[in-house]
Amino acid sequence: MEDLHEPVITGASGQLGRRTAELLLDLVDSDSVVLVTRTPQALDDLAARGAIVRRGDFDEPASLQQAFAGGERLLLISTDAVGRRVAQHANAIEAARAAGVRHIAYTSIPNPSSENPAGVVPEHRATEYLLSASGLGWTFLRHSLYSEYQIPEAQAARDAGVFRHNQGDGRTAYASREDCAAAAAAVLAGGDEHVGQVYDITGPQRLGGADLAE
Repeated sequence: MEDLHEPVITGASGQLGRRTAELLLDLVDSDSVVLVTRTPQALDDLAARGAIVRRGDFDEPASLQQAFAGGERLLLISTDAVGRRVAQHANAIEAARAAGVRHIAYTSIPNPSSENPAGVVPEHRATEYLLSASGLGWTFLRHSLYSEYQIPEAQAARDAGVFRHNQGDGRTAYASREDCAAAAAAVLAGGDEHVGQVYDITGPQRLGGADLAE
């Protein structure tokens, strides 16, 4: 009988996936953690800590079911293939169901409603719908914009003496990638109390252009 490996992380060699994996390895038995990536060699250091590293590609559905085998909870990190990622996410959801995964946590965005004009909203909304209709347990981790994205803007403003932005009067409660990774690791290490929950992961203060300039 194949050993059961509970938590699975997709996109595990990306910044969010890797940090989530590092935190998760401090919370659960390392040999129960499965890390899925297109580039397994990038995770040699986490394999050395005991994690199971497998190759999986969202554009190759046949690779995913094998990569997810034995998993119970799966972190589905949204891909960056805008325009193609709903199909990619659908591949991952179907493969997870076929592999026996019971619960998928998905990294979405705040307020993925039809009233939200952001260009990436339809893909996140569609993925949330697919998960809701999948028959699997789900958790939506709705991440605000990462605060780390503001570092290059701040550096450019320092160098130029002017902070340029296109936010108008908009305000955002930026969240650190570290906090988003910690939340994801907690869900993967937790129990069924997270099934059916929507978590808005944001920062403590809504900042506009003037606030960032200051």
